[in-house]
Amino acid sequence: MRPRSFALLSAFSLTISLHAQGPDLVGYWHNWNDGNAPYLELSQVDPRYTVIEVSFAVPAAGSTYDMEFAPAETAPATFTADVAVLQAQGKKVLISIGGANATVHLDSDVERDQFVNSMLGILATYGFDGIDIDLEGASVAISGGTIANPTDARIIRLIDAVNSIADQYEATNGVPMMLTMAPETAYVQGGMSAYGGIWGAYLPIIDALRNRLDILQVQLYNSGSMYGIDGGIYTQGTADFIVSQTEALLQGFQTNGGFFAPLPPEKVAIGLPACPLAAGGGYVAPAVLEQAVDYLRGTGPQPGSYQRVATYPTLRGLMTWSINWDATGNCAVPDEYAQAFEDIFGITTEVGEVEATGITVWPVPVDAGVLHVGGLRGGEDLVLLDAMGRVVLTERASSDCVELSFDGPTGAYMLRVERDRAPVLSRRVVVVR
Repeated sequence: MRPRSFALLSAFSLTISLHAQGPDLVGYWHNWNDGNAPYLELSQVDPRYTVIEVSFAVPAAGSTYDMEFAPAETAPATFTADVAVLQAQGKKVLISIGGANATVHLDSDVERDQFVNSMLGILATYGFDGIDIDLEGASVAISGGTIANPTDARIIRLIDAVNSIADQYEATNGVPMMLTMAPETAYVQGGMSAYGGIWGAYLPIIDALRNRLDILQVQLYNSGSMYGIDGGIYTQGTADFIVSQTEALLQGFQTNGGFFAPLPPEKVAIGLPACPLAAGGGYVAPAVLEQAVDYLRGTGPQPGSYQRVATYPTLRGLMTWSINWDATGNCAVPDEYAQAFEDIFGITTEVGEVEATGITVWPVPVDAGVLHVGGLRGGEDLVLLDAMGRVVLTERASSDCVELSFDGPTGAYMLRVERDRAPVLSRRVVVVR
């Protein structure tokens, strides 16, 4: 069937992300209004944040597995359109599962399958790029087994569920799902102290999903003192705590459940509160954070007593709770954490309106319902999204030119071209029949 013709009424300025994979600034966006950290629209998020984690998808009332999410103070259509705008700027927008106040348990295969289906529904409805696992409290605990071979049914079902969600997401969208995790220290580095209950409870999950995992961002706050791999004990809110707990992930460590193998630095981000009121403890001033990160990356002197084993120049970046707290002036200097990220890594992640080099889109107008994209290398992913952020067309470039045939209603669309999952072109187009 010959596709309906459409005309390209307006080719807006092209935008590209000024960073590749990392360094990333990850921020949690909380879906409620706090008196000191007010609700923000996604359109108000500081442009230096490159990964936005929407908090939270939680179980429906009376359930521990049937997940739901709705924006609290934004119309769903507006929220979804804002997600698409952020994605067109090269950012990733994820839905975070759980949080401190929601218990997630998968106590049967039926519950596991409903968890999977409900999360896939949320991903599809809002166009999220993936999920973040932020399970706390009673949601995760271990009673036996090892890191490599867990025996707790809830842990095993959670691992199976995440694998299933990721597989189905990729089959539907044609691109891998992004996966991040934000456990508290007791669930990870706490495995050096004990292995049972909450202590080390995330380690089997991280280990089983390490090939899918994009970023591990342990919460280096609301924590008691923790062991480092040198046997020393370190206290939150210090450069030593940041360095010791981060290097434990990068070097691996022994537990009573076996050895936790190290993660590459590209998968590790440092998680801290944006300002003093954002957490019960663990905040550090930007200067202290800079000292710790510079030391880890090998660009600065030792800031405390902990002596690192190696340097990690490709450390993934920073995470914070939360974007809302960072934006407010009720706690610290507004956007203090975003500015610290820019200062530490020496880059700005703001999206600039610049001409994309070498890639062309034609004809204008399109006279046969076919949009041509040229100047490619081959291997790029081309994605066409509607105004709600839903993917309506995908194509993998096999040569330097791709023809996209489109048969759809009048409206605004976004054409995105990605190389190795990093956007190189975003163009808004208006299509008419």
